Amino acid sequence: MPQVIVLGAGITGVTTAYALSRRGFDVTVVERHRYPAMETSFANGGQLSASNAEVWNHWSTVFKGIKWMLKSDAPLLLNPSPSWHKYSWLGEFLGNVGNYRSNTIETTRLAIAARKHLFEIADEEGIKFDLEKRGILHFYYDKETFEHASKVNLMLVQGGLDRRAVTPSEIQALEPALVGNFFGGFFTPSDSTGDIHKFTRGLAEACAKRGVRFIFDAEVDGIVAQGGVRVSWRPTGSPKGERSVIDADSLVVCAGVASRNFAGMLGDRVNVYPVKGYSITVNLDDQESQNRAPWLSLLDDRAKIVTSRLGLDRFRVAGTAEFNGISRDIRQDRINPLVEWVRALFPGVATSCVTPWAGLRPMMPNMMPRIKSGTKPGVFYNTGHGHLGWTLSAATAEMVAELIIQKAH
Repeated sequence: MPQVIVLGAGITGVTTAYALSRRGFDVTVVERHRYPAMETSFANGGQLSASNAEVWNHWSTVFKGIKWMLKSDAPLLLNPSPSWHKYSWLGEFLGNVGNYRSNTIETTRLAIAARKHLFEIADEEGIKFDLEKRGILHFYYDKETFEHASKVNLMLVQGGLDRRAVTPSEIQALEPALVGNFFGGFFTPSDSTGDIHKFTRGLAEACAKRGVRFIFDAEVDGIVAQGGVRVSWRPTGSPKGERSVIDADSLVVCAGVASRNFAGMLGDRVNVYPVKGYSITVNLDDQESQNRAPWLSLLDDRAKIVTSRLGLDRFRVAGTAEFNGISRDIRQDRINPLVEWVRALFPGVATSCVTPWAGLRPMMPNMMPRIKSGTKPGVFYNTGHGHLGWTLSAATAEMVAELIIQKAH
């Protein structure tokens, strides 16, 4: 039975382990935390959103980033301090502006396929993760942004998405809890939401039942690929601890923002950049808040904020993009706009009990996931999913599993 090591037990690593185990591979997952889904897969916006497949490589994004550079509460924040990694990434980002349309359409197609497959996995394994299949509503405050969204919608529809424009009165009918004056919106009935942490933990348990081995609290400090793959690791937080090694036929790097470093150990260049995002989980502890919080998933285009309802008593609100290197600090000036947004658009929801979180999106400059083999035999990558890791994971896991089989023959 071929042996495969998967680096990382976030949503990408666990879906990859599952896809491989179903194909008969002997899989070992190595994770530096004590449990699965403890970093970027812990508390994201919760959307399974083919409707959010538009890549960011557009001049309007660049101009907004420059305008917002000195505004601490801006939806997109770039720390201008010198960093070769950051500026090389931005250079490649600009170089992919010409691929904006084709990459958006391709991401849409991939997201639709992934969403269907994820539902099938959840049904087969009996995973409960606060799934809500109510659709996603994008809304806009003015004609200019709505017209830009209309152009984006043509690409999404070309990619196979069922998505339609809605009027202000239709917005009100779709989500009566939403307060505001809107020019219009777009509604995607096939999109959904759920708790990524619950899903990933549930799928990890399903993997373990299938025979997948998990090694937690393991800090990888060396990888050698030569006639097979050898990974060395020490207990997390104990650099002088006893060193252990694992040997296998193949290796899949699914390590989020750490993928760049692991690729470097293997002589590959995977230019993933950590784009920080923030979320708050509003605990709906009283009946009034539960009644006044939305059930429909939302995206506010102006604020770049998304929402998901996670069961009766939790409301997730997420947004912002921060280019500031490897920093998981939770900044209050980035959390405050999320709280204020809830107060403004859902005034009946109490914000007295809010849990903040920050995570690092692993983004490639072209905004497309990296699903490829490495330069050394037996090395593969499934990483760089950016803001759509939750949405795309089930499909990219299948893709990398099939790639490993192809390379073996």
